[in-house]
Amino acid sequence: QVRLVESGGGLVQPGGSLELSCAASGFRFNMYAMSWYRQAPGKERELVATISTYGRDRSYADSVKGRFTISRDNAKNTVYLQMNSLKSEDTALYLCKQGGYDHWGQGTQVTVSS
Repeated sequence: QVRLVESGGGLVQPGGSLELSCAASGFRFNMYAMSWYRQAPGKERELVATISTYGRDRSYADSVKGRFTISRDNAKNTVYLQMNSLKSEDTALYLCKQGGYDHWGQGTQVTVSS
């Protein structure tokens, strides 16, 4: 059974940083690309970043380029999202997803506010 568990969210001031984690189980983690999405209230779910199986290829939404970094540790079956220079518009529920499958975690809430 595929399981994705996100953690690391919280309340942070504008300009601050957070690192999100997504622990995966139930599938061969190193065989799949992984992605982070986010969903703000009243808005559609948005793709934030994607990383290839061994991390060589990474892509980002224009809105987070230069501020967010996606990475993975295949030995720990975990994908990370380092978020720097956070803005109020980054406030959302952040979710990770297994590439190619409609498997989602519960998400972790990130709130950027002073």
